[in-house]
Amino acid sequence: MTQTHHGSARRLGVLAVDEGTTGTRAGVVLDSGAVDHVRYRPIEVSHPDVASVEQDPWEIWTATLDVCRQALASARDAHVEVTAVALSTQRATAMLWDRRTGRPLAPAVVWQDRRYARELLAYEREWDEVLTARTGRPVGSRAPFYWAARQIAEHPEVAAAAREGRLVFGTVDTWLIWQLTGGAVHATSATNACSTGGYLLERHAWDEEWIAHQGFPLELLPDLLGDDEIDGRTDEALLGISVPVAATMGDQHAALIALGGLAAGRGMCVYGTGAFVDVATGEHPALPRPGISGVLAQPGWRQGGVTQFSLEAYCSTTGSALRWLCDDLGFFASPAEIGELALKAPANGSAWFVPALAGIRTPSWRPNATAALTGLSLATTRADIARAVMEGIAHSVCDLIDGVRDTMRAPFGQLRVGGGVSGSDALMQIQADLVGLPLERVADSATASLRGSAYLAGVRQGLWSGLDEVVEAQPRGRIFEPMISAAQRIEHRAGWQAVLAPHLREPAPEKPADD
Repeated sequence: MTQTHHGSARRLGVLAVDEGTTGTRAGVVLDSGAVDHVRYRPIEVSHPDVASVEQDPWEIWTATLDVCRQALASARDAHVEVTAVALSTQRATAMLWDRRTGRPLAPAVVWQDRRYARELLAYEREWDEVLTARTGRPVGSRAPFYWAARQIAEHPEVAAAAREGRLVFGTVDTWLIWQLTGGAVHATSATNACSTGGYLLERHAWDEEWIAHQGFPLELLPDLLGDDEIDGRTDEALLGISVPVAATMGDQHAALIALGGLAAGRGMCVYGTGAFVDVATGEHPALPRPGISGVLAQPGWRQGGVTQFSLEAYCSTTGSALRWLCDDLGFFASPAEIGELALKAPANGSAWFVPALAGIRTPSWRPNATAALTGLSLATTRADIARAVMEGIAHSVCDLIDGVRDTMRAPFGQLRVGGGVSGSDALMQIQADLVGLPLERVADSATASLRGSAYLAGVRQGLWSGLDEVVEAQPRGRIFEPMISAAQRIEHRAGWQAVLAPHLREPAPEKPADD
């Protein structure tokens, strides 16, 4: 779609922000659905102690403002008219600030923070079953509401702000919306609220009973809206434009849209530091099932007052395992070398690699599980080890896919993959063989979260008639077809399960992370 403006062709676009845990990027998603003018700035993450993970809310905001201004300047030079802003953000990172000054009153507590995990253990017996049915996840160890209650109780400055009606609470999306609209909007979206553990899936409402039980003052809760229902405009003094903030989403939910998870059974796997497997389940949630660890129910997105639900599972060591082998141990020169060598070794050799460098989440939660390289002999080659590494990662992702499939009680109808680690042809072929499905590696997965939230905003703004129109218009990626028989696949998976079994027998002293 183009417009003629003062004699020159002007394209339309959406300014999209992807605020992640370690950095913020912004770009302009054009009316073609492609993204351009992308800018990036890293953000620091601090670890005050072994259980605490924090960030500076002000750094998050200033980094976001910086990359937005850069992207907008490039768009203006290219004659692109930005008609809306869309946000995708890290989920469940919480903060408190002063309504009058806009100043943060504490460091942001990041979604990875586990400082209150032991306190939350006391709630499990009474609340786990209740919360799983209502919110799609157990108590877990994430504690944004409990953290805020403790801040009020322990810090006089925060307590005074609460007494005087000056205290504002929110997740990263709430903070950015507040800043972008000049303090006019205090809200969050369904896909961000769900990861706090206080979102009622089928009612699209806060679980006030559970939140209040943690000591959190309910009057501090942000307005709870759909992902395309934010009613606010950007402050022109900040960005030079006043346009609607037309969509805000959790980052993995936005990626699910961009990678085509628009109907039940359509899913994605994003390979990065870890791996996320998400699948759409339709207009009714598929709740977690006993005996399947680490699979969470959540809204995939909420559009026009209707929720499309999804399931998610996650493992923490995919790209991080490759980095560890190359950078820390020096076994290989690069992840690319691992892939090249893996192609030279036979499948299902005697060597096995269990990439449990940060515990195991699915099929069973074993936080103290450790990695293993087994089955070695004098005949084992570097190529055999490389093959074992790739197969170990692929088997771990298969465990996620199996858990999600068994939870939704239906097979995947489509699986698109992306992320930096998916660039390995060797890994993608092994993955297709072991999962028994064709895998489509999308052409531009690095910007999936940017594009997904922008697609939702663009539909609201009339750039596209629906999500299907823009998603299906994107270039198709490379397809990896399974190349082994069903019998071979069963044999390989049985071998993995035998190797993994000793790692699943250790006791599990704590609950899994709920993301």
